[in-house]
Amino acid sequence: MNRREFLKAAALSSMIFLPGISGWAFGGSNSDVNTKKLIVILLRGGIDGLNVVIPYGDPNYYSLRPTIAVSKPGTPNGAIDLNSYFGLHPAMNPLMPYWQDKSLAFVHASGSPDPTRSHFDAQDYMETGLLGGKFSSTGWLNRLVGVIPNQHSPVQALSVGPILPRIFTGPAPVATVENAKGPTNLFIDRPQIAQAFQSMYNGTGDIDLAFAEGMAAHKTINTALSAPQQQEQVMANRGAPLPTSSFGRQLANLFEKDPTVQVAFIDFGGWDTHIGEGAGKGQLANRLTPLASGLADLIDGLGPMYGDTSIVVMSEFGRTAKENGNGGTDHGHGNVMWLMGGGINGGQVYGRWSSLANSDLHEGRDLPTSTDFRNVLSCVLNEQMNVSKKAVQQIFPDFSDNRNPFTTA
Repeated sequence: MNRREFLKAAALSSMIFLPGISGWAFGGSNSDVNTKKLIVILLRGGIDGLNVVIPYGDPNYYSLRPTIAVSKPGTPNGAIDLNSYFGLHPAMNPLMPYWQDKSLAFVHASGSPDPTRSHFDAQDYMETGLLGGKFSSTGWLNRLVGVIPNQHSPVQALSVGPILPRIFTGPAPVATVENAKGPTNLFIDRPQIAQAFQSMYNGTGDIDLAFAEGMAAHKTINTALSAPQQQEQVMANRGAPLPTSSFGRQLANLFEKDPTVQVAFIDFGGWDTHIGEGAGKGQLANRLTPLASGLADLIDGLGPMYGDTSIVVMSEFGRTAKENGNGGTDHGHGNVMWLMGGGINGGQVYGRWSSLANSDLHEGRDLPTSTDFRNVLSCVLNEQMNVSKKAVQQIFPDFSDNRNPFTTA
């Protein structure tokens, strides 16, 4: 670690600020201000998309899942009707206002086309944007930060979690803050030590600026987290915590305190439901309830910023169409992506959907991946984040698909 990196680490401690420079040009001039924001939420473990956005209009769904199928709309703990064919899990009810105001949409039968059933490989592919074990030292979100205009903010890109995830690794600067913790009291916060460091590094050189950047980010995060919050610290799937609703207020608070936050990432575990998944109630419902409430709180906290914000929720793969002998589901293939935001053409379930008949399933057992997740993300970046198509190709260098992913399922 060189002196510049050390000073940033000393200033941040619980927050890591990775040194680097911007990579590619965004559109035209870097002086242009882009107010668009992107929040990516990764559900580690492989959420069961068929029990989130439920194809209750397909009779195969109920024959494949005799004990864990969510019952039809109008029944106790039944699905919430979306379009007379698909329904939403009842635990997702806090998100229905956004479906109704058309700022929430889903892309079904989507995900990674790679056939792996390994959590680690599938997450790596989804975080790097490259498939089949192709090596990349950078994550696609870091590459995104490299192409959007540099707003000279220490928290332009923010990762919520104890470690920097692979999706954010790379040369572009990223700040990290641990989940739902209050202000951090570091040695540098002691008045005498802070004064000594500030006296030592009060010039205009690179080292002095590095120290100032680190302290600015530390102060911003501490201010935003000044109200104590509680969160389960149960860790699962690469250290990602179980979802609790407090994340929404916390994340919205960070955006409100510093509007220069533009790209944010957070992940949650607990979605690997091999045993006792449940239907309208049960293990999956217990995960979806705080996630949906947290998303609703996030949107409410963003206020007018929601109009310029895109929220993407995704998972490394889906689950088997047929339930297993333990009342759960195993590692599958296709899944459902959630899209929210002011620029989303919502109130729709998109995707190239066929049916759950055996002949339509991937390898006779899974929902197929008929829409590549990078196709969805490319459209979001281009149309909602104002990232040029040329820059999108640099973010996903191994992908090219001009098909419109937003076709009605």
